[in-house]
Amino acid sequence: MASVKEDFLAERSIAVVGVSRTKGFGNMAFRELKKKGYHVYPVNQYATVVEGEKCYCSLNDLPGPVGGVLTVVPPAQTEKVVADCVRLGIRRVWMQQGSESQEAIRLCEENGISAVHSACILMYATPTSFHRFHRWVWKILGKL
Repeated sequence: MASVKEDFLAERSIAVVGVSRTKGFGNMAFRELKKKGYHVYPVNQYATVVEGEKCYCSLNDLPGPVGGVLTVVPPAQTEKVVADCVRLGIRRVWMQQGSESQEAIRLCEENGISAVHSACILMYATPTSFHRFHRWVWKILGKL
């Protein structure tokens, strides 16, 4: 049986909520997932274009369904994103480290959403460079 992380990464269509108009971890995740063959939708309520691609204001605005949502926003915003996932029937959420909250995790549990939290997605999505080393260190420390 696949782990929650493997199940999330098996989805090929992912929305990244929290990409920036300029730079940041959300943008790095967006680029890396795209390089790895994922169909990735950038989501930022204040941007129309990110990394040269159309950006969506919210999950409601996506042109079609997604298999998962990666949150790279403050915890209070993640709670709102999870509520949107519940309403839209999105069954997988990855809360990037620092994005999670107990309330968001509880909302996922209560609504049957598979949730990953306290883990960096780039350590699991076929990691390269620094993230490959980071994953190796976590394995040694028994955190994986």
